[in-house]
Amino acid sequence: MADKKRGIDRAARMRRWSQKKGGFAAAPDGFDRSDAGTLASQADAWLARLEERAYSPRTLQGRHWALRMFLSWAHERGLVRPEAVTKPVLESYQRWLWRYAQKNGKPLSVMSQRTFLAALQGLFAWLCRDNFLPSNPAADLELPRKPKRSLPKALSAEETALVLSVPDTSDALGVRDRAILETLYATGLRRAEVVRLDLADIDRALGTVWVRQGKGGKDRVVPLGGHAGHWLDRYLKECRPRLEVSAKEKALFLTGYGERFSPGALGNWVRRVLHTAGVERPGACHLLRHSCATHMLENGADIRFIQQLLGHARLDTTQIYTEVSIRQLREVHTRCHPHGSRAGERGLCEEA
Repeated sequence: MADKKRGIDRAARMRRWSQKKGGFAAAPDGFDRSDAGTLASQADAWLARLEERAYSPRTLQGRHWALRMFLSWAHERGLVRPEAVTKPVLESYQRWLWRYAQKNGKPLSVMSQRTFLAALQGLFAWLCRDNFLPSNPAADLELPRKPKRSLPKALSAEETALVLSVPDTSDALGVRDRAILETLYATGLRRAEVVRLDLADIDRALGTVWVRQGKGGKDRVVPLGGHAGHWLDRYLKECRPRLEVSAKEKALFLTGYGERFSPGALGNWVRRVLHTAGVERPGACHLLRHSCATHMLENGADIRFIQQLLGHARLDTTQIYTEVSIRQLREVHTRCHPHGSRAGERGLCEEA
């Protein structure tokens, strides 16, 4: 029995440690906000405007960090006011982003560079619309070309089974881990959607999950499935009550601290699970999402149902999964192409 409690005991120690640790106030950024016309003040005003327009917290955080990066660069060069920023200045910043090395020594991805520059385009477009600037220095800024979109490589059925079996379900915390993995695979939810799930979002009578504020701020309802429902029932009965610190915490999945997961923490944990299962390929939670969609398509699901499940606004986003299922294509080729079968075997494709 003591061995079975090891995960929960570890979670209890984590909570005791978190209650003792001190906090840290956010360090001041040092940017000039001496009046409302400085770059930093205008950036603050633009972010406040986006918040008023109900932009998602994730989008606001991304814009915040993108502007912080630019303001830091501009501060080092004495660029304090928006009118000091010209197109050549922004092109210089773009070259700096291209050469920038992260703490791990790797350059910024093309998509990260585009995100940083797109935030500046939004800021300066707003400054022009509100007549703070006579012209937009970012209007003709050429963003790096998007990299070619690679096809997602789904897990095989055998790999999926290995991944799902990694948690030790003789431990109550392992039951939680299995419930998370089963939910990711059964529903195809994004990691941010999973961590936002509340207890009230699960309807066990109907076997559904209410996804609140998915990508694009849209809600949707998706099926939960029998396997995920079974492990969620066990988690809610055996594990969550022992992790709960406050009755006010409505999150479905709780960390050892009794709090809601962050998307980053969940993604890092799933990546470690994949490594333990011997799966060495890019992706973590998204790999389970890809596998959910691919396996459903291979088993005959209509592409429009998969679109609804994944929460894609446009069908052409979901169409990428029609290119993934090479196994089905190979089977059709073997059955229908005159030279598709092995030498000596004969067969004709049935008429469509």
